[in-house]
Amino acid sequence: MRRAIVLSLLSLLAAASLAAPPAFAGHGKEEKKAPATYFALQPLTATTIRRDGRRGVMTLETGVQALDPALMERAQQSEPRLRAAFAQVLMTYTAGMPRGAAPDLNYLGSRMQDAADKVLGRKGSKVLLGSAMVN
Repeated sequence: MRRAIVLSLLSLLAAASLAAPPAFAGHGKEEKKAPATYFALQPLTATTIRRDGRRGVMTLETGVQALDPALMERAQQSEPRLRAAFAQVLMTYTAGMPRGAAPDLNYLGSRMQDAADKVLGRKGSKVLLGSAMVN
């Protein structure tokens, strides 16, 4: 009787251990993650004059891509300086923008790329522009 209880208990434990995932699956193996190559900045805003003559706001999403890990680390550490430089470029651009004109993202992108190269001290990063909106 006792042996039957022990055997049934062992079979129950064996079935439970097969159904449950191993507790230490993957323990000891470290997954190597690829280093980050892109980060987005908070959207930039600048005032402009709308088509109807009232003041408006231009909002622009930006990000920086750097394939070199050392340059990426420098870019992430310089994020406040990059954001300030990009904001200055955007404010200067919107101050001279004609009423109701669509923003020239090619021009903005090239000026922001120049600013990023200056802030980071060398070329190698890439400034990426997201959506641009004028309200």
